Amino acid sequence: MNVKPFLTGGLLQNYMQPNTPKVLIISSDTGGGHRSAAQAIANGMEKLWKGDNIAVRTIKAVEESHHISEKLVRLYNWVLQNKQHWMKYLYWAVNKIRPETREFFHKRCMGYIRDQFEKWCPHIVVSVHPLTQHAFGRVLRELNLTQQVPLVTVVTDPCYGFWKGWACDDVSLYLVANEDAKRQLIDYGVLPEKIKISGMPVDPKFKEVDEVDAQNARKIYGLDPDKFTVFVNAGWIGGGNIPQIFREFVAGELDVQAIFLAGKNEELRLQAEQLAKTAKFPVKVIGYSDEVEKLMQSANVMISKLGGLTTFEALACRLPIIADATTPPMPQEAGTSSLLEERGAGILLKKSTDIVPTIQNLISDQTRYSRMKAATAGLTMPNSTEQIIREITALLPNRHQFSETRAAA
Repeated sequence: MNVKPFLTGGLLQNYMQPNTPKVLIISSDTGGGHRSAAQAIANGMEKLWKGDNIAVRTIKAVEESHHISEKLVRLYNWVLQNKQHWMKYLYWAVNKIRPETREFFHKRCMGYIRDQFEKWCPHIVVSVHPLTQHAFGRVLRELNLTQQVPLVTVVTDPCYGFWKGWACDDVSLYLVANEDAKRQLIDYGVLPEKIKISGMPVDPKFKEVDEVDAQNARKIYGLDPDKFTVFVNAGWIGGGNIPQIFREFVAGELDVQAIFLAGKNEELRLQAEQLAKTAKFPVKVIGYSDEVEKLMQSANVMISKLGGLTTFEALACRLPIIADATTPPMPQEAGTSSLLEERGAGILLKKSTDIVPTIQNLISDQTRYSRMKAATAGLTMPNSTEQIIREITALLPNRHQFSETRAAA
């Protein structure tokens, strides 16, 4: 790589004498969790800095960098949507091949990354995806910017057993959910002093509401404000094992009402609407939604795959979970399954045919349900996103100058 053009003139001036702090968040739409994390961090930064005094840009670095990596993202989402039981093999292959470290991919995405630095000149780079920070870290090294531009990684997998790609020598600071995640990074060779426990990047809008607010949320969706409500969450991509669980669910005779979220899968939404017509209880079918927190706050229990962010968003809303374990959880999510079951905040559903008696037991055994709801309280860190943002902005070069600029504004 020819470094010199990037260290002359206006670019070098932007790094050495910044006026407005610029944060570049690098993510990918492999599932919805990384996207949610990036959005929570971006929203939180703009709120903390009152919007006018910080510039935050989020890019989908994997799929935008090259058409080959874009195809790999599509493949990942197709498997997630249609062949969830294949995910363990995909996980094994990615951890074995380590595409994030391969020269083949680096050569093909370097032009894109150089363009981001040339156009944006970020003062700090934040990764929320295990395949992104390696190439960005390499560019920072080759441009001799590692001292001026910190690279921060916010790990969105909360438990031991996650992707090897999260570990990268070029990262200045790791922010992780808990001791379990910290231990995994250390076992991957990351220095302990680079790791801080800050909780998961859950948007503050995911929070517990009182019963009056929950009733109002149900009314918005045309549901009975007083009836036990089940939220069936097929995820951002819409698919996996949840549609089969939903089929078993709507075939049951239950004194409940339900909301089904189909995500980006329009075909699934149409299929769910047809199934909902056969149910003996009210079912509201929704496609993609930017207000998942309201769906969670309206519900008494959620049926879902255990994505890292989705799980902790539900826990932040104090929402018990019936977790899809009809096929073995994805390796990076297995620890979350164990955590929920051990702490009593969730039930692992081993067979889709068990969904109706599982829900019936929760309705009839109020003591058990109350214990599950109470157990959700100890699994999240209060104000975690604010803590993450403060850790990130503390690394901004010349942050005292930025603070003075804010105070004078």
